[in-house]
Amino acid sequence: QVQLVESGGGLVQAGGSLRLSCAASGRTFSSYGMGWFRQAPGKEREFVAAINWSSTSTYYTDSVKGRFTISRDNAKNTVYLQMDSLKPEDTAVYYCARRYSSGGYYDPRDYDYWGQGTQVTVSS
Repeated sequence: QVQLVESGGGLVQAGGSLRLSCAASGRTFSSYGMGWFRQAPGKEREFVAAINWSSTSTYYTDSVKGRFTISRDNAKNTVYLQMDSLKPEDTAVYYCARRYSSGGYYDPRDYDYWGQGTQVTVSS
């Protein structure tokens, strides 16, 4: 089965940057879209960003547009989330996920494999 492992989370001051990585196993990684979601305490898991298999299309939730950048390197089976100008409201556990081939991008139910998450904490 596909395994996803996130890394790169940590504690950063408001206005700072972090780069998250998601390393994936599986020989068919390059055939799937990938997404990042986040979940803050007491809140539902929410969509953050997604990228299609060829990196020709990207999608972002409005709150991170202009600050976050999703990218992927299929040769390394890795997807990235560059987070700049971080705000305290970005604090959450960030999850990497693989998209269903026939699914959408914004709903967690459109994804079939999930990593265990990495904590991002932005202090004020």
